[in-house]
Amino acid sequence: MQLDIGEVARQSGVPASTLRFYEEKGLIAPSGRRGLRRQFHADVLERLALIALGQACGFSLDEIAGMLASHGQVEIDRTLLAGKADELDRTIRRLVVLRDGLRHAAACPAPSHMECPTFRRIVHAAASGAIVERRGTRKLTASG
Repeated sequence: MQLDIGEVARQSGVPASTLRFYEEKGLIAPSGRRGLRRQFHADVLERLALIALGQACGFSLDEIAGMLASHGQVEIDRTLLAGKADELDRTIRRLVVLRDGLRHAAACPAPSHMECPTFRRIVHAAASGAIVERRGTRKLTASG
């Protein structure tokens, strides 16, 4: 089954301009043209879903392109997946520390936040880069 670019855009929710950009990046390829309109095989919808999943996981379009081999097969690098999972674990830990700090600050019984030892530890951890990830920094705790 062949779909024109407008139908692919409608079914996938991906704008035609993005489809053209993906084509330029080598992520998708039209099967031909009907008049001036690009035509795609219906399996482009699955490929677009894989691209969306890769982006949701934080992969760059270049990384995704490397997983979507030009011959139509999907070749996912398991080491790359494991590395991305590790990166997500670090992000989750950082966000948990930030969330817990915000919850503490919101409910802290101290008359002033600066009188609260826990809040002060959080402030100092942020100032030292222990909460905000900086290049090469992997400290993600505000415990001191």
